[in-house]
Amino acid sequence: MKKFLFISFILAVITYFFVFKNNQCQNNQAKTYSINNKNYCLLTASNPEQWERGLMFYKKPVDFDGMIFIFPDKQIRNFWNKNTYLDLDIYWSKDNKIVGKSFLLSILKSKTIVTVNSKEKVDRVVELIK
Repeated sequence: MKKFLFISFILAVITYFFVFKNNQCQNNQAKTYSINNKNYCLLTASNPEQWERGLMFYKKPVDFDGMIFIFPDKQIRNFWNKNTYLDLDIYWSKDNKIVGKSFLLSILKSKTIVTVNSKEKVDRVVELIK
């Protein structure tokens, strides 16, 4: 019986390790992504409604680090700060490689709508909260 309990315990620990190591985010809707060898918990925007809304209306504190936008094709992308209350670092990515970075001030600091553009066609964009 002790041997069975010990083996069950070891299996439970291994299962816990593999299940929770893959996603260490507090927010269960966020996933872990590595950018420049650092892990971030990011919400995913993968459809037009999510792409348009992005991180608008969010205020600190939040239980994630930002958002990743996954697009079906490569295009020059434009992001703006309308209704965005957080300062953001924008990473432009093509084929899972970062090809550029921009900074986007919150609308509260800029007092006007600011737009940043990718310098080349990209298929993913990451917004990291500053």
